[in-house]
Amino acid sequence: MGSFLLIPLLLFGFVILFSSFFTVKQQTAVIIERFGKFSSVRTSGLQIKIPLVDRIVARVGLKIQQLDVIVETKTLDDVFVKLKISVQYVVLKNKVYEAFYQLEYPHDQITSYVFDVVRAEVPKMKLDDVFVKKDDIAIAVKTELQDAMLDYGYDIIKTLVTDIDPDAQVKEAMNRINASEREKIAAQFEGDAARILIVEKAKAEAESKRLQGQGIADQRREIARGLEESVEVLNKVGINSQEASALIVVTQHYDTLQSIGEETNTNLILLPNSPQAGSDMLNNMVASFTASNMIGESMKKQSIKKKDPK
Repeated sequence: MGSFLLIPLLLFGFVILFSSFFTVKQQTAVIIERFGKFSSVRTSGLQIKIPLVDRIVARVGLKIQQLDVIVETKTLDDVFVKLKISVQYVVLKNKVYEAFYQLEYPHDQITSYVFDVVRAEVPKMKLDDVFVKKDDIAIAVKTELQDAMLDYGYDIIKTLVTDIDPDAQVKEAMNRINASEREKIAAQFEGDAARILIVEKAKAEAESKRLQGQGIADQRREIARGLEESVEVLNKVGINSQEASALIVVTQHYDTLQSIGEETNTNLILLPNSPQAGSDMLNNMVASFTASNMIGESMKKQSIKKKDPK
């Protein structure tokens, strides 16, 4: 009978013995209470507690944690914007007691401070400044949280403004403004390119006309030199300068007529271009018609006389 009671007692003793030992993982702290009262904080490794007296009430992680908070607020230029604030924090190893017993919901506490700081800083800025000074907002949040949470056993490692999201209509307007600015710059570049093209084209035309004028001048100089030589040759055979000039002009005139006549499909007609020459041409045509009529009348009279000998 005694042996039957001994076995359960031994089993109970083994259970009590094994329950006295427990392990704590790395970057973790275990809080031990004795009869409901805080007893100690145990860190990583093999630990011992008094069975049925000491009790593990919590395991607190000592790794860096991150809390993302989305805050909606208004800027100085009356634009509603949503900011995503990422808070990285850690429980201090030497303040595990404060972190566990003084704060019931640390996430809610951190979120409240983030809302308070963001809604105090952002309304002082315009929307464009919020994008530019997001680091200043993050520093302000960290400073406020650091001072408030350090007494509760939490250390704020870093705060980041990871997203800035204005209202959809505001974003569309900003995109239109940006597109308009880019189109304006593009138009300016196109205008500059067109202006440079016009200037370079004008320079090229000026250079072309200069060279063309130089060529015409050289051509006329050679023509004058040729005429001078022709006059000198005619003077040697007894023709004076005035007669030589007239002869050269008449020769060039008939050479021109000959060149025009050699072209079978030409439509060119040479006419005098001065008012006096036009009048002379008209008079010559009238005189020619009058002479033609007089010749016709004379021929008719002669034919009548031949038919009537009386």
